[in-house]
Amino acid sequence: MPRAYIGLGSNLGDRAANLDAAVAALDATRGITVVVRSSVRETEPLDAPPPAYLNAVVAVETSLPPRDLLAACQRIEEDLGRTRPFRHAPRTIDLDILLYGDVVMDTPDLVLPHPGLLRPFVIEPLLEIAPGLVHPATGLPLRSDRA
Repeated sequence: MPRAYIGLGSNLGDRAANLDAAVAALDATRGITVVVRSSVRETEPLDAPPPAYLNAVVAVETSLPPRDLLAACQRIEEDLGRTRPFRHAPRTIDLDILLYGDVVMDTPDLVLPHPGLLRPFVIEPLLEIAPGLVHPATGLPLRSDRA
């Protein structure tokens, strides 16, 4: 089964509970098994209004193809109260597919690897749970400039 990495973020409501609920919902979804979860980091929003985010990354094994995994993530976001009134709006939960195996794709609805992969609040928890990852497009090891 392919391994995918999903970034989680929340800056509305009980942020920690939102992250926990999203991880539980991912693991309860047919075709998705959560393998490992990073620690949680609090970060100031980039390109978005306050409040601060809690961010984490999970590794999942999945039998779902990338677009079906995206649809599952979007259903979980909706079930947990996410609304999209404007770009970068505060949110109860945000689930982003960061990597899906060695897939590289650029479509209107899904870009892999995720364009924000190298942002500190994404790459640091990702490398915490998967330190040997290689960027599928470049073949170079992923690294954090802070590491």
